[in-house]
Amino acid sequence: MMFGSEKIERASVFTIPNLLTVLRAFGIPLFFWALFDPERERDFLAIGILALAGLTDYLDGRLARALNQSSRLGELLDPLVDRLYIAAVVIGLALRDVIPLWLVALLLLRDLILATTLPGLYRIGKGPLPVTFLGKAATLNLLYAFPLLLLGEQGGLLGRWGSIFASAFAGWGVLLYLLTGAQYWVEARSQIRRGSSTVSP
Repeated sequence: MMFGSEKIERASVFTIPNLLTVLRAFGIPLFFWALFDPERERDFLAIGILALAGLTDYLDGRLARALNQSSRLGELLDPLVDRLYIAAVVIGLALRDVIPLWLVALLLLRDLILATTLPGLYRIGKGPLPVTFLGKAATLNLLYAFPLLLLGEQGGLLGRWGSIFASAFAGWGVLLYLLTGAQYWVEARSQIRRGSSTVSP
């Protein structure tokens, strides 16, 4: 017989938003399989996977609020999967020469720098900072840009339009990604300093 608290805990894990986040994570290896087809016959499958990732990232937050299915696991899992997804996709696109290596280094460096604040946050009893509205907007812009960048490689009228919109989404995404990275860094260091000052020697 399952106790009430166990039912609540299980319900807070197996939610629609969390399942969408897990689906996005499973899309990473499938994307690599499609992207590195030697004949490039699976490019549109890779584009579809990236488009689905952007859609699920938009829907998980909306559904969490609409269905009252927000959970602590979702708050931690969603940004973690987003970071992994962005890192995997930019590396894959760089290996396909779709984006320059310096852009990959810039985006990954931002996340590596923020990761250095985690030990301090955990030490004062806090976890990763909650994602801000601008932080979510940055992620969504990048996730929208990725399929368009790959579409721009296909040539023709569709490819030209894809490149135009990809440049817009990628530009705003990178700018917001770096801006929010600086904001998270300042906030994390501030919380660590305040928390450390209250810890008894």
